[in-house]
Amino acid sequence: MSKYTKEDIWRMIEEEDVEFIRLQFTDMFGTLKNIAVTTSQLERVLDNKISFDGASIEGFARIDKSDLRLYPDLDTFAIFPWRPQHGKVARFICDIYYADGTPFTGDPRYTLKKAIQEAGELGYSMDVGPECEFFLFHTDDEGRPTTITHESAGYFDVGPMDLGENARRDMILTLEEMGYVVEASHHEAAPGQHEIDFRYDEALRMADGIMTFRLAVKTIAKRHGLHAAFMPKPIPGVTGSGMHINMSLTKDDRNVFYDPNCPIHLSLEGRYFIGGLMKHIRAITAITNPLVNSYKRLVPGYEAPVHIAWSAKNRIPLIRIPVMGNGNKRIELRSPDSAANPYLALAVCLAAGMDGIRNKIVPPENVDDNIFAMSEEELKARKIKRLPKNLLEAVEALEADEYICNVLGPHITKRFVKAKKEEWEEYCTSVSNWEIDRYLSRI
Repeated sequence: MSKYTKEDIWRMIEEEDVEFIRLQFTDMFGTLKNIAVTTSQLERVLDNKISFDGASIEGFARIDKSDLRLYPDLDTFAIFPWRPQHGKVARFICDIYYADGTPFTGDPRYTLKKAIQEAGELGYSMDVGPECEFFLFHTDDEGRPTTITHESAGYFDVGPMDLGENARRDMILTLEEMGYVVEASHHEAAPGQHEIDFRYDEALRMADGIMTFRLAVKTIAKRHGLHAAFMPKPIPGVTGSGMHINMSLTKDDRNVFYDPNCPIHLSLEGRYFIGGLMKHIRAITAITNPLVNSYKRLVPGYEAPVHIAWSAKNRIPLIRIPVMGNGNKRIELRSPDSAANPYLALAVCLAAGMDGIRNKIVPPENVDDNIFAMSEEELKARKIKRLPKNLLEAVEALEADEYICNVLGPHITKRFVKAKKEEWEEYCTSVSNWEIDRYLSRI
């Protein structure tokens, strides 16, 4: 049931002196877009009459079917705290529809809503708690981003070593002013690296929250003279930025992953959910790790997962079962990174887990040993497979997984695969600084 009505929106806009409205949506690659209007157009906004040319957005509509409309989700109404307090700026997050009133199948938010609906038909709902990591870098004299940080702080360090502490505080206060609850934040392992963790919430609201988070973090960082980077691996030799996804399923007001009679308090449904994730994880990786650069993070030695395994006793494997109490249990997927489109990432994770539950997919035996210390022979003997090593391998795994392709739908699958293969080809034919440094003077 909606939190706000049209009458509520009219009242809030008048009471809060809002003069500008941004209608936000997310493209296939996780980039936030918007159309801005003044409040004189509010009636058209609320009547779903704001249209745009979908052919102008990469991966969206064909020229012959490019007239798309924005349907604002009234419950996403929020005022930007960083904008003027007289003549304020507000936003809606929008769903995208064709001109005939049918949902646009290339809309990532629609993809997640479909996955949520299908799980709901079986009585399940998913809550999500992301762990969002990012770097704060200096900008150059022209305001362009660099990869320079003057600090040397590490895990959980505080100011004055943590030079981003004040910026991170302002980011959290901004997010909470917009209605999101932040559970914790801290300095991460690498110099200039930070983490902000949201409190658990319903999957769609959390995907909206991640997109809002990225906008707020970048905006507040700029106000502090910094650049917030969500690139998975901007600096070699240090840890990259992940976006661990903590998931739990509820049915009949009960956390279905919890079983008090199991030694690790994980139910059969929880194991089946893990089984579904592990079955489809190589295809899912193309969505959760969508850049060439993503695979510079998924290498041994930097805490990011490399192998397809799960554990309730250590933090290294792909899937971790954190210790919890009071009837709660969650499953943490550690491979996603900060460049992932949150709508698509949560959609494929939920759908894969539901496939596991529907078909009672039993996962392999849990691995509590240090996987990074295992030899290739031991990994092979224990049938522990590896995540894709690069973007092309992940995209090919996606193409081969009919189930995940169906979750995304033919529109997104076809265009995503095409774009990512082109990205890989461009990467392979480019000449990097590493090649110049290594070969130019000696060949």
